[in-house]
Amino acid sequence: MADTAKPAGRRGIEVDTALVRELAELLAETGLSEIEVEDGERKIRVARGGVSTGAFVAAPAPVSHAPMTQDPAQPAPATEAPASGVDTAGALTSPMVGTVYLAAEPGTPNFVDVGDTVKEGQTLVIIEAMKVMNPIAADKAGTVKAVLVENAQPVEFGQPLVVIG
Repeated sequence: MADTAKPAGRRGIEVDTALVRELAELLAETGLSEIEVEDGERKIRVARGGVSTGAFVAAPAPVSHAPMTQDPAQPAPATEAPASGVDTAGALTSPMVGTVYLAAEPGTPNFVDVGDTVKEGQTLVIIEAMKVMNPIAADKAGTVKAVLVENAQPVEFGQPLVVIG
């Protein structure tokens, strides 16, 4: 049974503290500043950097995402189109938040490189999320036109990973 905490003498919702701990560990491992998980009408948001850790909410609340400002001295985020002008339309995107790996283990060749021919269902990358390695397979056959991520890079849900043409 999950480790839960409920304020004494108050009617309220139960918080799965084990899940909060797992999400906090994921933040630390990936370097992300926040993560949000939704399950039906319950939502939990865990954030770092002076923002309090989230709690379950009885009803879904609208989510507002303010654009993040970036120091011009910092490199551009990986979610932007590459400077080389590679068209990311139709790119295979990340189905989850996690850390992407281009090879099965350090020191081994990448699953794919630009110019490789791939078959539908072939593993292109692995995404580690909550200590689980998730192989991400090609959704179609073709030639790898671009690999848009670097090894051990944190990735967001929906972020373009690989372009197959």
